Amino acid sequence: MANKKGANAVVLFVFMFLINFVVSESHNGRELELLLSFKSSIVHDPSGFLSNWDPSATTFCQWHGITCNNLSHVETLDLSAKNLSGILVSSSVFNLPFVKTLNLPNNHLYGEIPPDIFFANSSLRYLNLSNNNFSGHIPNGFISGLVILDLSNNMISGKIPREIGLFSGLKFLDLGGNVLLGKIPILISNITTLKYLTLASNELVGSIPHEIGKMKSLKWIYLGYNNLSGEIPKEIGVLTCLNHLDLVYNNLTGQIPSSIGNLKDLNYLFLYQNKLTGSIPDSIFGLKKLVSLDLSDNSLSGEIPELVAQLRNLEILHLFGNRFSGRIPNALTSLPNLQVLQLWSNRFSGQIPQSLGRYNNLTVVDLSTNNLSGRIPDGLCSSGRLFKLILFSNSLEGEIPRNLSTCTSLQRVRLQNNRLVGELSFTKLPLVYFLDVSNNNLSGNIGEQNWDMPSLEMLSLAGNRFSGKLLPHLLNAPKIEFLDLSGNEFSGTINPRFGTLTELMQLSLSENKLSGEIPEDLSSCKKLVRLDLSHNQLSGQIPSGLADMPVLGHLDLSENRLSGEIPAKLGQIESLVQVNISYNHLTGALPSTGAFLAIKESAVAGNDLCGGDTTSGLPPCKKLKNRANWWPFMACSFAGLLLLVITGFGFLFMRGRNNLEPKRVEKGDGSIWELQFFDPKVSKSVTMDDITLSLKESNVISRCKEGVSFKGKSVSNDLQIVVKEMHHVSSFTASFWSEITEFGKLQHPNLVKLIGKCRSDKGAYLVYEYVEGKLLSEILGNLSWERRWKIAIGTAKALRFLHSRCSPSVLVGDMSPERIIIDAKDEPRLQFIFPFVDNQPFLPSSYVAPEARENKKMNEKSDIYGMGLILIELLTGKTPADAEFKVQYSSMVEWARYCYSDCHLDMWVDPVIKSQASINNQNQIVAAMNLALHCTAGDPTARPCAADVFETLKSAFRTSSCLPSLNFSSPV
Repeated sequence: MANKKGANAVVLFVFMFLINFVVSESHNGRELELLLSFKSSIVHDPSGFLSNWDPSATTFCQWHGITCNNLSHVETLDLSAKNLSGILVSSSVFNLPFVKTLNLPNNHLYGEIPPDIFFANSSLRYLNLSNNNFSGHIPNGFISGLVILDLSNNMISGKIPREIGLFSGLKFLDLGGNVLLGKIPILISNITTLKYLTLASNELVGSIPHEIGKMKSLKWIYLGYNNLSGEIPKEIGVLTCLNHLDLVYNNLTGQIPSSIGNLKDLNYLFLYQNKLTGSIPDSIFGLKKLVSLDLSDNSLSGEIPELVAQLRNLEILHLFGNRFSGRIPNALTSLPNLQVLQLWSNRFSGQIPQSLGRYNNLTVVDLSTNNLSGRIPDGLCSSGRLFKLILFSNSLEGEIPRNLSTCTSLQRVRLQNNRLVGELSFTKLPLVYFLDVSNNNLSGNIGEQNWDMPSLEMLSLAGNRFSGKLLPHLLNAPKIEFLDLSGNEFSGTINPRFGTLTELMQLSLSENKLSGEIPEDLSSCKKLVRLDLSHNQLSGQIPSGLADMPVLGHLDLSENRLSGEIPAKLGQIESLVQVNISYNHLTGALPSTGAFLAIKESAVAGNDLCGGDTTSGLPPCKKLKNRANWWPFMACSFAGLLLLVITGFGFLFMRGRNNLEPKRVEKGDGSIWELQFFDPKVSKSVTMDDITLSLKESNVISRCKEGVSFKGKSVSNDLQIVVKEMHHVSSFTASFWSEITEFGKLQHPNLVKLIGKCRSDKGAYLVYEYVEGKLLSEILGNLSWERRWKIAIGTAKALRFLHSRCSPSVLVGDMSPERIIIDAKDEPRLQFIFPFVDNQPFLPSSYVAPEARENKKMNEKSDIYGMGLILIELLTGKTPADAEFKVQYSSMVEWARYCYSDCHLDMWVDPVIKSQASINNQNQIVAAMNLALHCTAGDPTARPCAADVFETLKSAFRTSSCLPSLNFSSPV
């Protein structure tokens, strides 16, 4: 009997084993089929990561990116950052029966997310599709066991589905950086397990649901960069686990709810760029774990109470751009960790607390544009780390503290527009690159002092009472580019050694008591853009050498005692746009070229000059007598010869022009296409058939928001081209196509040239030159500092051309590393896809400025914002999509501002270039980051112009010929 039972047990065991084997093999076969289906949908795998996905060579458990469980079933698929391109189909990896983790971020996957993604697999716990090019809507359905869902930084549109509330097990939800519309669904509050919620950088409207108070597990809320309105719900105050609350760049109104004071674990509170009113609730000052408090750019008012002393862990306090009044509380001086204090542009009055800095750890102090009075505290640099001191536009009095003259960590000092007196002691600070003490009552003979300022690049002493002779060789500032000594009492002659300051871009010595002649040596300043020597006692002639300054744009020699004739060569400076030579003793004729052609009467008055057009108000010059009688004969002969030459060239030009006129081409299917080329060579070799033949899936080289790009070639001579398929063609008007034609005329070494267009009722294509190279986004991580600097300058040069040299200016629309090709000569080539016009669908990205995302209108300042982000990437190696910015900072820009303010270069510079960072390179890196932060300023008007960006990069400094656009009054 026992033997019989044992035999039965063996049979049962064998039977069950066979069943499990058959079922397992069945599952394995299905998994293999799904994996191969996914691989077949990938059209581009530049690194060959999927090359070992070969069932004939190995089992799929050994394939790249795959991890199996103990039963040889796929449990994890991790293909993050592999630059894969393709469309995910329904019967794909989402249907793998045992998979728990699907990690596909930072690729180029596109198309709609498969509609059955949330129905296909109940075992899925981790799904990350972030930083791709997915479009369409968020699919319906839910997976109750899903823990992490990250769809951020795609092009997903539509509303957040109501079913989102059925993801009952979610702990991490990130839908930020898309084009989501509508309101935040109330049912999202059903996800009571959620710890991290990010819906930032979308187009969400309406109020924040009061039901958010049910989500008591939340540690992180990031709803910034939307169009949310209404008041901040007081129910947020019950989320006692919260340590990060970010609601920036919305239209939130009303007062800050006092219930936020219940969030005792809160580390970061960011409410800036809203429309909040009222005072800061006292309860906020009970948040003892706060590290960073930013309420800037609202309409908050009232006084800052002494209760701020309770914020012992506070490192950053940003309250600028509000209406706060009263005194700056003394309690701030007791915060031991306080590093960054920015209270500018408010209505604070009274004295700055005199012990400020003694017990803090200050690195940045900006109290500018208030009504402060009294003395500057002498302990501001007690930490030894203060590098930015900005106190301009107040009513500060007394002398500049001697302690600051030994603060060797200082880099940027702005004390202008106050009532400071005494002598200037800032003459031996090795790191200061920007020093502005203009418009005070400072005095003393500083002209003969020995300066030791090797990093100095901008110096303004204007509007004081400094005296003595000017001896520039004692300045010891070889990098100086902006020097303003105007409005003082300097005397003597202009020393010829000013010519040794070869980096100078702007020099103003006006309104002093300078005498003698203008030295010819000034012509050695080849980078000089602006020269102002007006309102002095200068004599002699205008040096002809000034005409050898290749970029001189503004020249003011007015109200001196200059005599003689104006050098004729001065009118030949192409860059010269503004001249003022009024009230001197000049004689003779105005040059009949350049800036003198239409000079205003006020710019030449008070001399004995003649000539010019009617705007000059000068009498005509007397004609020369005794002209040779052969002149009319020679003139007629020359005119005849010129006519023959013009006729010949005209014939050749018209022949070429005919090739560039629009042509109508009929294809075999009966469709009529309009074809036009902008390059004669291309028009002779590329045909409509060449364009059509390129439109194959195997020829796809990129996919982006505007369309698909194909690589093609001319059958006749193998000329390579890129054909760009255009989306949303029906929305383009006739004026749009006229702009395309104008685009075809643009030529610049740092632009990818548009060489043709074709269109019909069935579609439209743009034809570009083919540039052999790689996208900046693909190679940035391996570039040296020198190559990155070269790329930054070349890109800025292209942007300057589009903004400044084209009329009207041309917008890029989406300045990003995906738009920049690095060619075989290591030159950046900017791809402008087509003109950004009002009827073009708005396609936001992380590189589009916040205000442009909000109002869907692009302008030059939007392009500058994208340029700033590119600079930050070149400097740090990071991208706006990096996960770390979602954990602690609201964006890459905010992270960069924090790092720059904290002045730890090693913390933010890309490790790849850190080893190459010599002292000189470090200065360049810091200069470039400063420029990047100007470019990404929240206020578009504070961003520099493209020409300014180019000149600043070219000289590794922050001033240029567009000085007003850089806005030196901006407390950056």
